[in-house]
Amino acid sequence: MFLDILIAMLWSISPFGEAKLGIPYALLNDINIYLAFVLCFGANVLVFPVMTFFLDVVNRYFLKWYHYKKAAIFVGRRAKAGAGKNVQKYGFWGLMFFVLLPVPGTGVYAGTIAGYLFGMDRKKAFLANTIGIFISCVIVWVTTVVAIGGFK
Repeated sequence: MFLDILIAMLWSISPFGEAKLGIPYALLNDINIYLAFVLCFGANVLVFPVMTFFLDVVNRYFLKWYHYKKAAIFVGRRAKAGAGKNVQKYGFWGLMFFVLLPVPGTGVYAGTIAGYLFGMDRKKAFLANTIGIFISCVIVWVTTVVAIGGFK
C-alpha cells in the first residue's frame, strides 16, 4: 500500500500526468478515496514552489546553453499560447481557469510558467494555481470514483 501511495504521489508531481493521473492510479490500487485525494492534491501543489525556484535560479544558469535555451523557448511559447489570452485578459481568474481544466497541457507546470512569463504576483499566481489544481482534482476524483463504482 505504501508503494502505491508513493507512486500515486510521484505521478502527481510528474509533468506527464500530475494529479490527473495520480488520483486514478491511487483509486484503482484500492487506496482510501479521501487519502488519495489529499495526498495527490498536496503533491501536485508542491510543484509550484519547486518550479518557481527552478525558473528563478536554475533556469537562468542553464539559459547559457543553446540546446536548453531552445527547449525552454519552445516550452515557454506553448505555455504562453495555451494560457496567454486568458491570463492577459483575466489575470488571476484566467490563470485559475487554465489550470483547472483537467486536460493534457493545462496544469500547474504550464500555469506556473505562464504566471512567470506574464509577471504575475507570486502570491496571486500560487493561489490561482492552487485553486485551479483543487477544482481539477475534484473533477478527476469524482469522475474516477463514479467510473470505478460503475464497474463494480
